[in-house]
Amino acid sequence: MVIKVFLASSSGSTAIKKKQQDVVGFLEALKVDYAPLDIACNEENRMWMRENVPVEKKPSNGIPLPPQIFNEDSYCGDYDTFFDAKEDNTVYAFLGLPPPPGSKEAVEADKAHIVENGTHAEETNAEGNLDDSAEVPVEERNGDAHGEEEQAQEEGEGGEEEVAEGETADDEAMEGETAGDEAPAEEEEVAAEETDEARAEEEEDQEGADDDREEEDLQSEEEEELRQLEEEEEDVEETQEEEAE
Repeated sequence: MVIKVFLASSSGSTAIKKKQQDVVGFLEALKVDYAPLDIACNEENRMWMRENVPVEKKPSNGIPLPPQIFNEDSYCGDYDTFFDAKEDNTVYAFLGLPPPPGSKEAVEADKAHIVENGTHAEETNAEGNLDDSAEVPVEERNGDAHGEEEQAQEEGEGGEEEVAEGETADDEAMEGETAGDEAPAEEEEVAAEETDEARAEEEEDQEGADDDREEEDLQSEEEEELRQLEEEEEDVEETQEEEAE
């Protein structure tokens, strides 16, 4: 199968040139083999394209514009339909080609196939399960199961009661130990507080003694200074008396 892309190599329309480049560039990116057919230089290509584009796909004037895409003689579409297929990841379906393994389009197709087969498989399994359940009476299937469930439930309740009693005893013992630990801790806190108070009182007494000592030293210094001043005054008076004589 050959993909044919009809182009106009010498078109004066910028929009047509851009659309042609978009189609060709995307096909090359996908590594899709295609044959570019120029309608500007080949009148046969122009006539073939106009004749094979479906009537409902032609514009109102009846003259289709490039690019137009075909798979052999089968019409794929124009630029607008190609662009929509590119946006929806269905370009290979648009071109009539099988998508390569691992492509987004192939993954989506596999998912759709799995969904269809999975639905049928679930219906088949449901029918099989109904047939299997009909072979064994309900009483025989569930009788032993109910008996085992009741026995397990009784054993579980007895075990839970024993565990609850054991946990209660452990909690009481833990509370007793905690209370015993709290009493010495309180005594230690009281002793520590008393020690801190005694230390604070000693520090206050020491500070008071230091203050008294500083006052005494200041008083002694002042007295010494007064004594020296008195002696200096006496010396000055004696000197003046001697000079007067």
